[in-house]
Amino acid sequence: QVQLVESGGGLVQTGGSLRLSCTASGGIVSIVTMGWFRQAPGKQRELAAQITSGGTTTYADSVKGRFTISRDNAKNAVYLQMNSLKPEDTAVYYCWSIVVSYTTLRPGDYWGQGTQVTVSS
Repeated sequence: QVQLVESGGGLVQTGGSLRLSCTASGGIVSIVTMGWFRQAPGKQRELAAQITSGGTTTYADSVKGRFTISRDNAKNAVYLQMNSLKPEDTAVYYCWSIVVSYTTLRPGDYWGQGTQVTVSS
């Protein structure tokens, strides 16, 4: 069964940096896209950044120029480097991936358990 495991959240001051990591494992045929969503208290979950298997990236306007997404296809891993963090970046960050698994042999959405990022003012 496909699992996504995240690490790297925490507490940081305004202007600081954090790096999130996520590794996918378990019956993977191929990974189409990997990315990060975030959900702040009282708000809907939103896409922060995503990267395709070919390396095409997409960012939310609110993080452009501050966040950088990258992936290591050999390790089935995705990373989010977050710089110049602001209090409004405070949220639970969820790793997300579209994966073709041996179980289904078709693309499906998979989610990590979430990691808290808190930016203090």
